[in-house]
Amino acid sequence: MQSLLGHNDLRDCRRLFLRNYEVWINIGVHDFEKRGEQRVLINVDLYIPLTVSTPRNDELDEVVDYDFMRRSIAVRIKQGHVHLQETLCDDVLKLMLAHPRVKAARVSTEKPDVYPDCDAVGCEVFGIKEVM
Repeated sequence: MQSLLGHNDLRDCRRLFLRNYEVWINIGVHDFEKRGEQRVLINVDLYIPLTVSTPRNDELDEVVDYDFMRRSIAVRIKQGHVHLQETLCDDVLKLMLAHPRVKAARVSTEKPDVYPDCDAVGCEVFGIKEVM
């Protein structure tokens, strides 16, 4: 994923990221996909204004904890079957933007085991809060 820090609304931000987080999830519209889990790689970029993400005392509670991303995704995965990667991306994006310090987020999902002749098939979505 390419950084969006050059975007005018995000120039005052720090980017946190979660790369290739591997989860196993029941995902897909075909009957054979509904019988088991598939490997999905999830990538997240969070854009957090420097005014709320610059630690003054080198303490974890001064920043957005990386565990927030993983825990939020795990909660969504536990909700059960999802038909589309687009739905999964949208759901994870909503969870990321719900954090009060996050100004914008980008989420992508990839199913690397679908076709033997390509690395992966996937989806990506970006969202930015109008008001912080």
